[in-house]
Amino acid sequence: MNNRYALLILAAIVGACAQITDAVNVQKNEASTEESQETESYTPLLCSPLPAPLTPSSSVHALRPADVSAVYVLGMPPSHREEASRVVNRVAELLSMFNPEGTTQHVDQNAQQPRSLLQEAEDLSRSLSRQETEWKFVLLYVSADSICACSPHVAADVKGAVQEVEAALKLLQKQVHHTLVHVVVWSMNYQEEKCECVTDKSINQRLQTATLLKTLQDSLSDVLENPKWHTEKSDFTVVLQSTPAILEHISDSDLNQLAVQLWTNMIQPSTDSQAEVMDLSVTSIPCPTQEQPFLRTQNNSPTTRELDSSPLTESFMGTEINCTDRSPSPLTPTSVHELRPGDVKVVAAVGDSLTAANGAGAKNDNLLLVINEYRGLSWSIGGNGNITTVTTLPNILREFNPNLTGFSEGIGNQDTPTAFLNQAVAGAKSGDMVRQVRVLVDKMKNDSRIDFHNDWKVITMFIGGNDICDFCTDSVFFSPRNIVARIRQALDILHSEVPRAIVNLVELLDIVPLRDLHNNNLGCPTWFVSLVCPCIIKPKEGSSELEKVKDFNEAYQLGMRELIESGRYDTHDNFTVVLQPFFREVFLPLLEDGRPDRSYFSPDCFHLSQKAHTLMARALWNNMLEPVGNKTFTQDFTVGIDLKCPSESNPFIRTAINSNYTFPGPPPTPAPVTNWGTDFSCQHTAPSNTVPTSAHRIRPADIKVVAALGDSLTAGFGAKAKNLLQLRTEYRGVSWSIGGDKHLETVTTLPNILKKFNPNIKGVSKGQGKRQTGFNVAVSGAKIAEIPGQVRRLIDLMKNDSKMDFQNDWKLVTLFIGGNDLCQYCNDRASLSPQNYIHHMMTSLDMLYKEVPRTIVNVLEILEIEGLRRIKRDSLGCNVLQQFVCPCFLLPGEDSLELAEVKRINRELQVETEKLVSGGRYDGREDFAAVIQPFFENTVVPLNADARPDDTYFSQDCFHFSERGHADMATALWNNMLEPVGKKQTYNNFRNSRDSLKCPTEEHPFIFTRVNSLPSLITTSAPESDGTPASTTHGTALPFPPDCTDNVPVWLAAVLAVTGLLIGWGVTWLLLSCRAKRSKRKIMAAVEMKGTAF
Repeated sequence: MNNRYALLILAAIVGACAQITDAVNVQKNEASTEESQETESYTPLLCSPLPAPLTPSSSVHALRPADVSAVYVLGMPPSHREEASRVVNRVAELLSMFNPEGTTQHVDQNAQQPRSLLQEAEDLSRSLSRQETEWKFVLLYVSADSICACSPHVAADVKGAVQEVEAALKLLQKQVHHTLVHVVVWSMNYQEEKCECVTDKSINQRLQTATLLKTLQDSLSDVLENPKWHTEKSDFTVVLQSTPAILEHISDSDLNQLAVQLWTNMIQPSTDSQAEVMDLSVTSIPCPTQEQPFLRTQNNSPTTRELDSSPLTESFMGTEINCTDRSPSPLTPTSVHELRPGDVKVVAAVGDSLTAANGAGAKNDNLLLVINEYRGLSWSIGGNGNITTVTTLPNILREFNPNLTGFSEGIGNQDTPTAFLNQAVAGAKSGDMVRQVRVLVDKMKNDSRIDFHNDWKVITMFIGGNDICDFCTDSVFFSPRNIVARIRQALDILHSEVPRAIVNLVELLDIVPLRDLHNNNLGCPTWFVSLVCPCIIKPKEGSSELEKVKDFNEAYQLGMRELIESGRYDTHDNFTVVLQPFFREVFLPLLEDGRPDRSYFSPDCFHLSQKAHTLMARALWNNMLEPVGNKTFTQDFTVGIDLKCPSESNPFIRTAINSNYTFPGPPPTPAPVTNWGTDFSCQHTAPSNTVPTSAHRIRPADIKVVAALGDSLTAGFGAKAKNLLQLRTEYRGVSWSIGGDKHLETVTTLPNILKKFNPNIKGVSKGQGKRQTGFNVAVSGAKIAEIPGQVRRLIDLMKNDSKMDFQNDWKLVTLFIGGNDLCQYCNDRASLSPQNYIHHMMTSLDMLYKEVPRTIVNVLEILEIEGLRRIKRDSLGCNVLQQFVCPCFLLPGEDSLELAEVKRINRELQVETEKLVSGGRYDGREDFAAVIQPFFENTVVPLNADARPDDTYFSQDCFHFSERGHADMATALWNNMLEPVGKKQTYNNFRNSRDSLKCPTEEHPFIFTRVNSLPSLITTSAPESDGTPASTTHGTALPFPPDCTDNVPVWLAAVLAVTGLLIGWGVTWLLLSCRAKRSKRKIMAAVEMKGTAF
């Protein structure tokens, strides 16, 4: 017992020492204990100051951010001066982290007339003539928007711009001291007013713009790589930023990302990463390190041109054909189903840059060569050389018929004579197919080399890549249904006007794997491809946007299959369309180290090289000889493709008819949906062998009671309403988190799912109104301030319910609130502030934590409301009531400051809620867990078949959810519960399929909590009554020794604990007082730093 007293005394002393240690650490980091919680929340986002050098830098190559006294800007683009200035302001704010007092941003906005870059440099030199010793940072913009990308004079324009930059830099180098200049190419893709050729649909504008930026970037690099800029003066140098500054949309987030991009290229690259990666989906700020503390120059961070990590090593692109029977039919066939390869007289093709063969012959890793169309190498229509040197479909067919015509040769666009019947246009989309087909038909009719009515033709159509690259800009215009409709229009023209033809419709490639080229250290120009194909490259891994890419990609493929399998093009014997599916699944070729092999791609890591065109030609040929219904539908670049041959038994190009394939016809019209139930297939439904004592060991069947807190979305407001009169009815029986009407097969709710594990679940709400509410205490119109009252009512209801065992039954409580706070925020910013929101949330969770045993609380972040602005319906309820229900989010105009503010608050509420719940505050009790279920964090607007927002998920006011929406929310909540913390899905797909429920597994049968998601982590903490964050201790759980069960007087433990705290507080106060005055100024400089939007 004496040993135990000694341990308690030691604990008290340790408590005092902990206070002293905390004080010393606080002083060491120059942060006061009086700093606000808000300031602490920003600390991880900001860079920590590095130790100051003993003497100021004398060399520009050893210049630290803290040395910079002022920021200047030259070459501000006149048409977008405001946007460029806002970016510079943000860069200056980042520099202010290191020199908050001295760093200011200077932009001369007084000039009335546009001035040349040289004039601006002269003015800047005069203004800095007396500032000999202070270090300056100059950002020099080179605007690409002043040059027309598709002009025939583009090369001369680029040369003129570069010469102007060089002249300005020579002047600065001669007259300005202590200066670091960073040159950045600027573009907003805004050339409509300057370029008449922009309206020319035959020009791939994005590829032209990307090529212009690359040309300008390389031309500047050629000039600035000259050693004279880096060695002639130790106090002056020039650096070209490696990535152009491209601002496609004017929004705070885009400006922030661009500023961080400039900042990232300003500082020395990190030494602990293999490559610079700018994740533009999340704004994170890189910081200088002790190993790399300087601003970037050519001397301290040498850069080299991007080199191909896997150069083209195979010069042999031919193919050996071992086919013995190459003869045509004895008589010209009259049926397309009896067509031999030797019978084909004409080849033709329509499509986009993959058929135009952009960059296919660019073997020297020259990115600018991607603009070239190497049509003679094109997989489906090229005719350069012969099959021994170039593998293409025409060159294969020429082995069967040397008189084949129609193929393209050489380099050039679709209008060059050598393009012939290759009418593919770089940048083309499905909507361009009708025009291409009409041009193709006219050419075939009017060319003397073609007997239009008697020659058999093979026409290859490959389209959809540019549609999927742009689908995120307008999901309705690029909906799968619309894409297929445009392809159908083009095929209908061929069907009605072209005799004796077989059309290869090549299924859209699986484009998502191409992202891997830009996620590895391959030196791929990701910024270049982001301009050409933004919707594929920009989404973050695991994001809802990327899931949408995959969904659209698959829907395009499915739509093409259904179009052909409808039998629409098999109405007569001299024409057919065959789907060739070899691109349905793509497996990228890999190097020995597991990285993608760039040799299969052109220098932009997007278009395909001749090596890939070779494999595509072989795959297409093999598809043509494979029976319909049994065609190869994968393209594995890692496996060599051997050519197949016509056989004696099957000598024909395969069609549905000669493959004995029966078209399934159009898919049957689905039966009307009568309910929004879900099928259940889980096997592990048993409860624990004994009632668990830990919230981290709870199986779904262990849950005995459900409850819910919230607002109208939990009350089921208008969920089953068919008209405005029913809108105000609360259909609590179908409420996603607490409803218990009928059973899971007809009504999908969380309790109905849990009934499959425990049929005797208690607390569910049923029917309409407030007669059978159970433990659904949600109130329509409620705000977060009313949740503590709901919690008190819920606790009282549970304690007084004779059907439940309050102390021993395991409870599942769902809390979802905040919509009304956000929707009314602009009307009462003070009381509806994020700070008050979190205070009320904390109060509510504290009550549950302290008073309700054996409980898991599902806490849902407020949904991202922005998507609801897209939900429209031609009805009075949607047009009037929707804006009335949520005025602060739905009334502001696009790009307005009001909308930007409420979007920021929306995100802040999500972040703060996650911090509160996941911060360890509620981990102190073994029988309690609070878990964030984040499926509402990112909004995915449900789309119908036309890719328009699907209003069937919403009630009559286009704001509250319908029963269908509630069903999807219930599924998403359940699935979140069965996903580990840190790997939970942060969006809802709104798929509404009956088989989308996840199941507990034998390996992990429990509802996931923070603790059982990370088995090595245990936490002990308790909420503080004053609202300060609880401390958290992490460690490994060890059994207590047997003698720990002896009693210790409570009064002694309390006295010793208080004594220890008093000692600690006293010493802490003395230490802090000693340095308060000295640290106050630096603390305030850090806290009162200009607010950033990052």
